[in-house]
Amino acid sequence: MPLSADQRDRARGVLLATAAGDALGAGYEFGPPLPADVEVTMRGGGGFDWAPGEWTDDTAMAIAIAEAARGGDLRDEPVQDAIVHRWLEWAEHATDVGNQTRAVFSVLEAPTAAAARLAAQALHERTGHTAGNGSLMRTAPVALAYLDDEGALIEAAAAISRLTHYDPEAGEACVLWCLAMRHGVLTGDLDLRAGLTRLPRDRAAAWAERLDVAERSRPADFARNGWVVEALQGAWSAISGTSSLPDGLAAAVRGGRDTDTVAAIAGGLLGAVHGAAAVPDEWRALLHGWPGRRAGDLIELADALT
Repeated sequence: MPLSADQRDRARGVLLATAAGDALGAGYEFGPPLPADVEVTMRGGGGFDWAPGEWTDDTAMAIAIAEAARGGDLRDEPVQDAIVHRWLEWAEHATDVGNQTRAVFSVLEAPTAAAARLAAQALHERTGHTAGNGSLMRTAPVALAYLDDEGALIEAAAAISRLTHYDPEAGEACVLWCLAMRHGVLTGDLDLRAGLTRLPRDRAAAWAERLDVAERSRPADFARNGWVVEALQGAWSAISGTSSLPDGLAAAVRGGRDTDTVAAIAGGLLGAVHGAAAVPDEWRALLHGWPGRRAGDLIELADALT
């Protein structure tokens, strides 16, 4: 669809700020919450000794989705097959793969979307715990692929989530966040509640209450942010409590624990509202990661999707 200059900048901001949040939080992952006066920098290090500006699995998995979306509809089986194949290529040499995603990949009978969905379902039936934050962290490209079709976005967000995360709550979180990113790109407005009307009434009520809790809390209050619900709440708490993209990402990181993922989630929505121009130049200069890409490549990828 034709986009204005401002809309193009906001679309570019979705992927760029996802990666910026990811790389910013990487050096603090698994750490405790930080006081509000502690400066957050793109320092690298952390549990996996990331280089300064290096993004992690959050952005890497999102890039695989974005690459596939350039060639077709994310709801189509061959396109989902391409995503799974690309994820497996990445995971073979990845420094960090999420526990739930690794559990699904380790038992695949074939490198296909159908096999991934079956493995994800089997994991859920065996453990009852498949609502990790791993599908929400990578969902940003879905919003860019369907700026012109809200219904298709909803279907695609849920479908891509199910490739590794069987629990419906993970899919609901992806739908809500993608709808908010789409709304941000098109209008420049921040409105996470806009998507509630697209959920069943009982689920919309549950998520509305969760958003209320996030808005009166701090990111540090969500200690279980490996769970998709508290990851979303932590990201929304950081965003709703700040007024700029850098401040929102820093607040997400100060929440502690799964810092790279919460900040990557926050980054997608902050970028959709504030645009690529709001990402500091010093962060852009440092950004890099799998598969040998840098900030400019993310902008080109966003342009290709839109």
